[in-house]
Amino acid sequence: MKHAIYRFALVLMLLIVLMFTFASAYAKPVQIGDLIQVNLPGEPSLNRSFQVDKSGRIDLPEIGHVYVAGYEDTQLTKAVQSRLKQVFRDISNAKIYIAERQILISVQGYVQSPGEYTLPQSTTVQMALHAAGGLRAGAQLDKFQLKRGRETKIFNYKQFLDSGNASGLPQLQSLDNLFIPASPMVGNIEQEFDAAKLANSGDSADSRSAVKVFGEVNAPGSFSYKEDMDLVDIIMRSGGVTRYASVEQIRVISNNRPTLFNLKKYLDSGDQSLLPMLAKGATVFVPKMEEEIKSGSNTVYVMGEVAEPGAFQGNKGATFMDILANAGGPTRFAESRQIRIIKANGKVLNFDLTAFTEGLVSKAPPTIAPGDAIFVPEKTDMNEKSWLKVAPNRAVSVIGEVVRPGRIEWSNEMDLMDLLSHVGGPTLRADTTTIEVVTSSGKTVIFDLDAFIKNGAMRSQLPHIAAGSVVRVHDLPQDPSDNKSQWVRQSSDASIYVFGQVNAPGRYRFTKEMHFLDILSAADGPTLDADIHNIRITHRDKSYSKVSKLNLSLYFETGDESLLPSVTTGDTIYIPEKNKNWLDRSKESTVRVLGAVNKPGRYVFDDNMTILDLLAEAGGPHEQAYLEKISVVNMSCCQSQAVTFDLVEFSKTANFRKLPVLRAGDTVYVPHQRDSFMEKARNGLDDVLKIATTIVLIGAL
Repeated sequence: MKHAIYRFALVLMLLIVLMFTFASAYAKPVQIGDLIQVNLPGEPSLNRSFQVDKSGRIDLPEIGHVYVAGYEDTQLTKAVQSRLKQVFRDISNAKIYIAERQILISVQGYVQSPGEYTLPQSTTVQMALHAAGGLRAGAQLDKFQLKRGRETKIFNYKQFLDSGNASGLPQLQSLDNLFIPASPMVGNIEQEFDAAKLANSGDSADSRSAVKVFGEVNAPGSFSYKEDMDLVDIIMRSGGVTRYASVEQIRVISNNRPTLFNLKKYLDSGDQSLLPMLAKGATVFVPKMEEEIKSGSNTVYVMGEVAEPGAFQGNKGATFMDILANAGGPTRFAESRQIRIIKANGKVLNFDLTAFTEGLVSKAPPTIAPGDAIFVPEKTDMNEKSWLKVAPNRAVSVIGEVVRPGRIEWSNEMDLMDLLSHVGGPTLRADTTTIEVVTSSGKTVIFDLDAFIKNGAMRSQLPHIAAGSVVRVHDLPQDPSDNKSQWVRQSSDASIYVFGQVNAPGRYRFTKEMHFLDILSAADGPTLDADIHNIRITHRDKSYSKVSKLNLSLYFETGDESLLPSVTTGDTIYIPEKNKNWLDRSKESTVRVLGAVNKPGRYVFDDNMTILDLLAEAGGPHEQAYLEKISVVNMSCCQSQAVTFDLVEFSKTANFRKLPVLRAGDTVYVPHQRDSFMEKARNGLDDVLKIATTIVLIGAL
């Protein structure tokens, strides 16, 4: 049993060795045309395939050319990794392998698209010819040449086409050159033959007796002469006349005699006597209609943007619409609102075809007489900056804050809303409440677009605009802290002023829909140093002087909207500073804090404060302060009175009822400890002890 296991293991090892030997023997090295895949995590420029060029190299980003042709897998990996180490720090996860086997061959000679092609490794001669677009007519199939280095092999491709046996075809390798020669039957000049053109060129074999037809016919050529044939027969044999043929001026030369034939007249009358006689060797020429200049007293000219401009017969009873319809009508580029009729006497008439077809005008089209000219102009190009495109007497100028300012062609069916829509509408910085409209007579109208839309956009409320008017859309002022030259242009009648302790003081635009908080927000709100308890508002719209006072802190505590003042344009808002100079305040609006405090002085006081708030505002009592006898001197309207306050006792009981009442104008005095009774008694006792000690010392001496 053991011997059988040993034999099985030995056979298995031999098989594994043979498999590795077979794989190494058949592992092909890198060849020109192959795709080499380089994967390096974190480097997107390298994670793709690179083709081996004719020099046997691949071109790697940030590294350059690396020679890899003829390398096996291990050699390929080492060659590329050695170059990667020069640029990248960590290449432990780099993977390099052959992604796809390809060959680079050249196909030349009698093929549709000769050149170099990169094809799969298993490409055959048939596949290479297909890649080059196939063979051309005249290729010599039995003399194909395969050039490989300095050797040239000739093989018979026709034999493969006859039998389907591909064993005689060579196997293609990279850098092979496949050449397809031309057949000896092909001459030095290459020419293509169109059988249809040869058939349409005529059926005559005898050029001397043939009838030659050329000009504006569909199939000019030489046609055999037949007895009793007429001119209509020969025109029919040549495919008939084209749409551009001048059928009234057909020229015929027969028996060396030129004749002018009017085919239209013959077709209208049917008179056989009008047909000229044709002899052997006759010549027929049908000229172009453009070669004949139509003129005369019975001609109407249509020019410009119509489908078929030209000269037309002004028959009796032909109307403007008839003539325009015969010319194919206006094109898509026609400005049908500005059609001009130039009369024979030089007078010019304008006609709005668009308004007429829409039923907006009752005026009938002008009468057209022989000799008149109808001109349909081209539609104005919006990108054309030349003012010559639109005459001044039919344009409206739109300037200011609109998307596309400029001169716009005007029509009486339009209104201001149509005009603003045509120029793209106002921009984001446009002041749509004060749009100026200047009429051609010089009258100026201020239009509030916001109010117009809010009130329902009644067209009857729009200002009247006619050709020659000017519309200006103002811009809103920029941040006053950024550019003074912008906001000073704003009208004072639409402004409100904000001064003092705000983050962006200045002059701001104000509307009726805004209130006090809106304009305060526009100024970026109060600063950290702002005294929001004493905001002042000066009302300048009154016939008398009026100043309002606002405690904004109280509004935020209560939410009472009635506390906010009503402001309008022209008013002034002033927010003072908290720690402003005490000289700016009267003694009746402050409280004096004196004595043993850290910051004695005058302080702003309101009814919401207590003596504790005031002492805290003054920096608190000094460490030598006598807190049991704080004095509060009240300055009432009738008499003055003083009370004492024991801060130490209050700190023990926290009885707020014992806090003294404070009013604006009062004085708070915190005494020093040296002013207390105990301190005075101690000082007296020290004096007695000093005298007694002196007497004892004198007695001892």
